[in-house]
Amino acid sequence: MNNNYITVAALTRYIKYKLDNDANLQEVYIKGEISNFKHHTRGHFYFTIKDEESRINAIMFASSTKNINFEPIDGMRVLVKGRISVFESTGNYQIYVSDMMEDGIGNLYALYEELKNKLSKEGLFDVSHKKQIPKIPKKIGVVTAPTGAAIKDIISTINRRFPLCEVILFPSLVQGKEAKEDIVKNIKLADTYNLDTLIVGRGGGSIEDLWAFNEEIVARAIYECKTPIISAVGHEIDFTISDFVSDMRAATPTGAAELAVPSKEELKKLISQYQIRLSKNIKGKVDNNIIYLNKVLDSYILKNPMSIYEVKEEKLSNYIERLKNFILNILSSNKLRYENIKSSYLFLTPEKMFENKNNKYTNLINKLEVLNPLNTLKRGYSITKKDNIVVTNIKSIKLKDKIDITFENGIVNAEVLEIKEN
Repeated sequence: MNNNYITVAALTRYIKYKLDNDANLQEVYIKGEISNFKHHTRGHFYFTIKDEESRINAIMFASSTKNINFEPIDGMRVLVKGRISVFESTGNYQIYVSDMMEDGIGNLYALYEELKNKLSKEGLFDVSHKKQIPKIPKKIGVVTAPTGAAIKDIISTINRRFPLCEVILFPSLVQGKEAKEDIVKNIKLADTYNLDTLIVGRGGGSIEDLWAFNEEIVARAIYECKTPIISAVGHEIDFTISDFVSDMRAATPTGAAELAVPSKEELKKLISQYQIRLSKNIKGKVDNNIIYLNKVLDSYILKNPMSIYEVKEEKLSNYIERLKNFILNILSSNKLRYENIKSSYLFLTPEKMFENKNNKYTNLINKLEVLNPLNTLKRGYSITKKDNIVVTNIKSIKLKDKIDITFENGIVNAEVLEIKEN
């Protein structure tokens, strides 16, 4: 047997010894972008520092984190100081950070904030556009990776809480350059399935892993979708553009499933409450109707039904009597008028009325004859007119005026040649 073979632990320990004793690696200064940042409950920072070509795991113990005055976040560019060593359990080399400063915000984070502000100004995040999530759905769609933990958590949660609901998976890429187009395609496809709710998401990851859900075309596809959408991207601390534009945001895929369907235990309790309320309402209505029925049975009318007809009969008798009296009064009044007419002077001596009328007529004729201008003309008088207007004053005419002089038997047209006043 070759005695040159060594264990993995021995090799790792040797490499760690080499790195720990390399003066160039005991104090290194690097710059890069934070990714996959985690703040441990004990105060330690765990994260990755990366650039366009490579990445390195980093840890900053609580004793050192107390000295920085900012909260690191994914996408933030930083300047770090530390030493390089190997974590023996995994064999990974990493930097143990002793100091860290901000070096501006990473490109991805800047793009994220720029798009977030743009879509917010356009109103895509407004509450007024949010659709209600149905309380008791029959069919739910899920746009996510077909093999990840997210779909397993969603399906198991829905089956446990509300197994009557059908779940339809729309398998999609959720990471990489082609993911955004695939997510949009599946959202549009799912919107044709007459779903009650659509869950769109994936499990947690770095800002790069989740970036497909920060793309503008994905955000607009969610906004334009007619089906209510629950966004379930990442873990509780992760927020994407999709979270803001969706109708509801869940912290995790499991949380999305819990929001999408009711709990069967809660439904059973609710149904029991409805049964109790329904029974009380029915009993209340029955009791009220029994009370009303008893009142009707005890009523005077029901016990003495003939009293209804007696009252009506009495009213009818009164109406008949009143009608009879009314008719008699009319007859009596007309009879009196008739007698008065019969006994009147005019009716008894009608010739007197014609005689009086004739006398009156004769008097009027005589008056008209007196006023008749033709009679005046017969007595030698004449009527003078100018422009068909009777001349009553000599001052109303002048020399050369044309005048008409009417006699009993004709009219003379004349011209004024001389005027003499009295």
